[in-house]
Amino acid sequence: MSNALPSAPSRESGSSLSRRPSANHDRNLRIALPIVVLAIVLAIWEAVVRIGNIPPYVLPAPLLILQTLIADWSLLWQSLLVTLLTTIEGFLLAAIGGIGLAVLFNQFRLLEYSLYPYAVILQVTPIVAVAPLLLIYLPQPLAVLACAWIVAFFPVLANTTLGLNSTDRNLADLFALYGASRGQKLWDLKLPSALPYILGGLRIAGGLSLIGAVVAEIAAGSAGAGSGLAYRIAESGYRLNIPRMFAALLLLSAAGIVIFYALSLVNYLALRRWHESALEQER
Repeated sequence: MSNALPSAPSRESGSSLSRRPSANHDRNLRIALPIVVLAIVLAIWEAVVRIGNIPPYVLPAPLLILQTLIADWSLLWQSLLVTLLTTIEGFLLAAIGGIGLAVLFNQFRLLEYSLYPYAVILQVTPIVAVAPLLLIYLPQPLAVLACAWIVAFFPVLANTTLGLNSTDRNLADLFALYGASRGQKLWDLKLPSALPYILGGLRIAGGLSLIGAVVAEIAAGSAGAGSGLAYRIAESGYRLNIPRMFAALLLLSAAGIVIFYALSLVNYLALRRWHESALEQER
């Protein structure tokens, strides 16, 4: 018996060590494969444009887009900052308003029954149809901000409401048994259990707020006003400056990727020690 006991931990430790290279290998593949695919697509794109002698106003080559991005960097960077500022403001308003209203819905069911259908209506109405109306009644910066807020608001509200309503009933009964107040139940039980839902809603809202800002800026650009990156895209399209349009689109895509991964990092840091979604799973 004494000789058999040490062998079991050694096999477990060996299996855990064997899983680590596999996890590192998967992580490396997850990073390398998209880069390889992107390089192949760009190479094919460049070859097609050069072999077919396609003019830049029809389809610019990747190298020409990169050159345009460098040449127009100061203009595009300033426009990107305008768009990002609107996106961040709309996201923060959606986060504060969505979480706050969801808490009120959870505490006062009559309020939820009264207002939640209107939040659904606000979400299902296409923002492309709403943006021109907002530009009529609001100044251009406020109209763009309102569009960013409208698109990002509902995912935060819906996910937070679902999380607060999905609290374990056994734990809720235990809190009631110990005489916890409504505020203690909310702060110590419901909000921690709803945190994965809240962070999931915020991660969705980050990208949607950028989409809302872009749609509003395009609508504002068609009205002859605007200075954001989406306005530069519309302006370049009117002038057939297609390389600048692609360069601005590249910056917008990069901004969206940065927003998504920044919120994913916040999600991971908040949940990595206790929630299954952030723990490394065995394959």
